[in-house]
Amino acid sequence: MIGAEAAAELHGSVRLDVRWTLGGPSRDADYAEGHLPGAVRLDFDRDVCGPVETLGGRHPLPEPEALQAVLRAAGIDDDSHVLVYDDGDGPFGDAGEPSISLAAARTWWTLRWAGIEQVQVLQGGIKAWTGAGLPLEAQTADPKPGNVHVSPGHLPVLDAESAAEWAETRELVDVRAPERYRGETEPIDPVAGHVPGAINLFLGEDDLADTDRLRERYASHPEAAYYCGSGVGAARTALAVTAAGLPTPPVYIGSWSDWVSRGGAVATALDDGAQTSPLEPIDGSQASPQQPIDGSQASPQQPIIGSQASPKGETR
Repeated sequence: MIGAEAAAELHGSVRLDVRWTLGGPSRDADYAEGHLPGAVRLDFDRDVCGPVETLGGRHPLPEPEALQAVLRAAGIDDDSHVLVYDDGDGPFGDAGEPSISLAAARTWWTLRWAGIEQVQVLQGGIKAWTGAGLPLEAQTADPKPGNVHVSPGHLPVLDAESAAEWAETRELVDVRAPERYRGETEPIDPVAGHVPGAINLFLGEDDLADTDRLRERYASHPEAAYYCGSGVGAARTALAVTAAGLPTPPVYIGSWSDWVSRGGAVATALDDGAQTSPLEPIDGSQASPQQPIDGSQASPQQPIIGSQASPKGETR
């Protein structure tokens, strides 16, 4: 995370505008009206996520080749610093919601997963930028193509099978609103409830600027992996954990929408046997991270859990 005034002092940073409204139209018109100087527009659903299929959830991982093409077109090199921003609002952009920055957080997570190390989210989004008296521009950016090499596998990812195992052996955390976790309501996906064994820590209670509070909350969950509805809110929680100075945790990127598409078991009661405290780590083999798609040497990477190291196939 980085504040608006500090971000304005960064020179040579690639700025990505990923403003997005869940279930709403493209935000391209908002970009055309005004954006951070030099910012490149990425459509969150089209450019940051992969195409939606029968399995894989509502916001699957992109194909590495497609992501690399998008990032190179945005002017990103292997050594670039990338600043990502959105509105800073909650999932529906409603006035009065806390600063959630869902799209920016998932973009941060995706770029980190793809091997891009220098990525920061603008704290409070474009509203914090203008609130600090900083300028916008309307001119569409036309960057020089970059040379970034995408090498997926730098952050730990769960698929449905490993998420179920995680709930049984460690701690799986559902970060959606409590009423969705309990199965009382489900405004988006066709089935209400949660993964059996999962506990609930609502992401809306996290202030990304309060790192002490974040550390206090998440340090007691060292073995936790996180999921939400489609891997967007859980990526925001991963950002919160990282901002607190803790290791970036595993994310079930397909999340609830992937789980129900596979006919996974559903829990709706609070007394379904969910773990309420972290268990001791378990040993197990872990898949090797992938190499860059052009064959260049990859840097040391984080473990991949389950079969979702690549976004290809049914485990996406």
